[in-house]
Amino acid sequence: MKIRYNVKKEDCNKIKEIVELTNFFNEKEVDVAVELIKEHIAKGVESGYHFVFSEVGEKIIGYTCYGPIACTTSSYDIYWIVVNPDYQGKGIGKKLLMETESLILKAGGSRSYIETSCRLQYNKTRAFYERCGYNLASVLKDFYDKGDDKATYCKILET
Repeated sequence: MKIRYNVKKEDCNKIKEIVELTNFFNEKEVDVAVELIKEHIAKGVESGYHFVFSEVGEKIIGYTCYGPIACTTSSYDIYWIVVNPDYQGKGIGKKLLMETESLILKAGGSRSYIETSCRLQYNKTRAFYERCGYNLASVLKDFYDKGDDKATYCKILET
C-alpha cells in the first residue's frame, strides 16, 4: 500500500467507482465526490480541496478529501473518507485519517471537523470517528431529510 497526494484526471472515474462500491451514497452524493476531484484538477490547491489516496498498485483503495473552512483561522473540514469495502477493517481508514490530520497540522490547522448522517447505517462510521478521537460537537435534526439528522464531530489536533 502506498500513499499519493497528487490528483490525476483518471481519479474521477476511480473515485466514482469506490464511492459507489460502498452502497452508502446516493447518486447526487457520488456526483459531489467526483465534482470535488474535477474542481481540484481545474484549480489546483486554489480549489481548497486536498486529497490523500491509498493505493495498491494503480488501484485506489481509499481516500480522503479535506480543506480549510472559509472564514476560520485554523479549522478544516474532512469532506470525504472512503475505503473500498474489500479493504475495510484493515486499518486503512485510520491511516488515511491520521495522514490527513498530519497534513492539516502542517498547514497550520488546529481543528478538524467531520459531518455524517445519524441514520443507523452510519453507526459504524460514527463509532470509527469516536475511536479516532473525534467528539460529537452537534446534531442538527432533520438536516438531510425528515428523520435523517446530521452529526458533526470535532477533533482538536495536537503537535
